[in-house]
Amino acid sequence: MNLITKFINLIAVPLSLGLSIIYILPRVGIAESPRRLQNWQISQKFIPPNRQAPRTTAGGGSRGDSCDLASNETLQPLIPQNKLGLTLAERPTLYWFVPQISVPTAHFSILDDKGIVYATTVKLPNKPGIIGFTLPSNAPSLKVGKQYHWYFAIACNPEEPEKEMTVDGWIERIQTTSALSQQLARTNPQQLSQVYANAGIWHEALHTLVKQRLANPNDRQSPAVGDLTVTANWQVLLESVGLKNLVSQPLINKYRENTQPPQHRHRCKP
Repeated sequence: MNLITKFINLIAVPLSLGLSIIYILPRVGIAESPRRLQNWQISQKFIPPNRQAPRTTAGGGSRGDSCDLASNETLQPLIPQNKLGLTLAERPTLYWFVPQISVPTAHFSILDDKGIVYATTVKLPNKPGIIGFTLPSNAPSLKVGKQYHWYFAIACNPEEPEKEMTVDGWIERIQTTSALSQQLARTNPQQLSQVYANAGIWHEALHTLVKQRLANPNDRQSPAVGDLTVTANWQVLLESVGLKNLVSQPLINKYRENTQPPQHRHRCKP
């Protein structure tokens, strides 16, 4: 009996170790998956550049008393919290959330230190959502290293132009580096927004994700761990700059046909 008992014990020990290993392996896999997700989220977050926009007296947004709004939502720009967005483009695309409003057009203008560089009217949608506006070919190209101040205003009552919703921000065009150019060239198109976000280039990071969302209108975040989609990218980027309230807002992509002839450039009085 002693020999049989010893034999059983010899078999039981390796068997118990094997079961322990089998039990541990799934636990290791589960622990590592959220870690991969967390690392991805950190890489997708927008990293602000080491520069600030000039101080201005204009607020981030205001509601006119005569605005006929169907909800408590208000006009809001999709820009970083310091109100400065970098771009690599000569004529970048800017985005705003526009609430439900009966006014058909808004006024957009961009200024430098001498006065108005470009101004036009922008058609507004008949439903709330995020709209974009690309500086057209007849607008002067942005110069590298120069900060421009832009305004987007909706006059809620043509009879009272002083009552309007207005938002403003700053934009600066920078020169790409050879290292960034090489990184962009070898990056998967689905991950370009991450490269721009890590480099602090806001307008390209946002515009890249907008184009991906429009190309994948039925995209949804998969419940599978590690299956990261366009919707998830969009959510993480906006939340990283305090725009969580706009994550679920629809995109309205009719901005390419919404401009009218530009106004003449005016010089600021000395």
